[in-house]
Amino acid sequence: MNIYLYELKAYRKNTIMWTLALVGLALLFMSMFPPIAKEIDEFKKALEGFPEGVRKALGLQVETIGSVNGYYSYTFLYIALCGAIQAMTLGISISSKEIREKTADFLLTKPVTRSKVLVSKLLAALTSLAITNIVYVAAAVAIANLVANEEFSLTAFLLISLSLFVISMIMFALGTVLAVLFPKIKSVVSVSLGVVFGFFVLGMVAGLEETGRYLSPFKYIDYAYVMREETYEWEFMIVGGAIILLCFIISFIVYKKKDIHTV
Repeated sequence: MNIYLYELKAYRKNTIMWTLALVGLALLFMSMFPPIAKEIDEFKKALEGFPEGVRKALGLQVETIGSVNGYYSYTFLYIALCGAIQAMTLGISISSKEIREKTADFLLTKPVTRSKVLVSKLLAALTSLAITNIVYVAAAVAIANLVANEEFSLTAFLLISLSLFVISMIMFALGTVLAVLFPKIKSVVSVSLGVVFGFFVLGMVAGLEETGRYLSPFKYIDYAYVMREETYEWEFMIVGGAIILLCFIISFIVYKKKDIHTV
């Protein structure tokens, strides 16, 4: 039994659904850019009426909102939120699905090690995330070129778009830990929404301070910095990578040693 291919097939509908949803959001948001760009002075005046703390929490950069990348960086925050939900759902589903569906005894009595089972499941879920992100980035670039009223930095645009995969990977890794620590999660969607929205709100509040940015993956990428420097802040990338690695290590250790009950 090829667990990887089986899991990949099981994720097929989920992958298609989330990919279409993310591309649809990008199309919806970016289609509003041309009319906003035409009335940008009035739009900026309206944004300036927001308190500075609110603008910072929402990721609003008044001075760049009239550019393709500036507008995209603001709307992208909500696209990343949806991508994080997909990743968290996949992460939690990885090892808790058999417990919920009471098929763990069937799977674990096969002549495969627990490590191979978990690796196969991880690779299948990561493939799903990779497909979603590749299609999304390609579609986003095409949409941006259609609505752009002037030249824009493709490098910055790609870095903003690729941050979806960075955030998704962190959320996915956190989801795998939750799955092995709490294998009898009854509602994956409810837990995923709760955790992701929790980090999202935490990022809006704690992210107002520089040190508070470390508390939420949504604040690991400063889009104003990306547009200005055309690179990521690598200290946050290192922290994100450490979180991912630590979560995977914990998941393997716990999954290999944990008694898995089917009832």
